[in-house]
Amino acid sequence: MLKTDSAKRFARWLRLAAAVSFCAAFTPASAQAPQAAIPVSVVEPLAKRVTQWDEYSGRFEAVQTAEVRARVSGFIEKIHFKDGQIVNVGDLLFTLDRRAYQLAVESAQADVARFNAQVQFNLADVDRAEPLAKTGTISEQVFEQRKSNLSIARAQLQSAQAAVRTAQLNLEWTEVRAPIAGRISDRKVDEGNLIAGGQAASTSLLATIVSRDPIHFSFDVSETDFLRYARLFLSGERASSRDVSTPVRIKLADEDGYTHEGQMNFVDNQLNPRSGTLRGRAIVDNKNDVLQPGLFGRLQLFGGESDALLIPDEAVVSDQARKIVFLVDGENTVKPAPVELGQIVDGLRVVRSGLKAGDRVVVEGIANPAVRPGAKVAPKPREVKTTAN
Repeated sequence: MLKTDSAKRFARWLRLAAAVSFCAAFTPASAQAPQAAIPVSVVEPLAKRVTQWDEYSGRFEAVQTAEVRARVSGFIEKIHFKDGQIVNVGDLLFTLDRRAYQLAVESAQADVARFNAQVQFNLADVDRAEPLAKTGTISEQVFEQRKSNLSIARAQLQSAQAAVRTAQLNLEWTEVRAPIAGRISDRKVDEGNLIAGGQAASTSLLATIVSRDPIHFSFDVSETDFLRYARLFLSGERASSRDVSTPVRIKLADEDGYTHEGQMNFVDNQLNPRSGTLRGRAIVDNKNDVLQPGLFGRLQLFGGESDALLIPDEAVVSDQARKIVFLVDGENTVKPAPVELGQIVDGLRVVRSGLKAGDRVVVEGIANPAVRPGAKVAPKPREVKTTAN
């Protein structure tokens, strides 16, 4: 009997507990206790006039590049440089076997002497025939023939003299000299090899030379950026998009700052129809020879000065393909704001659009998963500090 009563009381308790749980599950959210506001730190964007620098990737190129090739064929007799050394204009690099070209010079000089003698003989012959022609001793035809022989001999002499100059030039070309100043590559052909010279594309490549200082930096500007520069120019806010005196700053892959300064010196005359980009080029000093052709770098192009809003970079988060910040409205509710970002200035991120002065931007506490759009927060103001302070 006692066991039966205990079982009944236990069953009633179970039914009561289930009813209480059921009622609690369907209690309205408004009847539940409100959540505590999440503490966060907020800052107001710092208004400042900044210099705008647009960033582009590119690579360094030599101002001058020359392929060293011989103008005549022959055996390489001597190499006069060390691989990779610095050469100046006119430095002797290769010497070819000169003997065949020396013989050609001597043969051409002999032809000059022969035709010169012929000219002297024909000249004397004309001088003798002239008074005879006046007295009628010889016919006018004979006299004209002797003058013609003199003209032919003089033409042959001029041809022989030109052949001498050609032979001397070929002899001079057996010494291959540096066409530009710069750093030479390694030798492509060793001593004792027969090389092909001349003007054809099949001539033997002996070495290459690239200039060192200054050096070019080439990069591509998108069609959108080009149009933006053009609009700014039309509004008077920026120099022409083709202004080749615009300053630039460049940094290398292992550098934190833009330490190399230069200026624009060329903008192409049309956009590439395949990529939709416009090629630009800057010139940079390279006194210490650190910058080498082929190096990649990051360039900042001067884009003028403008009024901008700056915020700490840690306030920016990614939302798929766009950048956003979290703002706190007048009711202390979090709401997202898509922004367009610019470069870092004095340790702060430039916001080109999406914010206005007086907005409260969440900085500390943004990593809390509970800080999301619609959440209630307890904002604590924080001062914006720059690295210039």
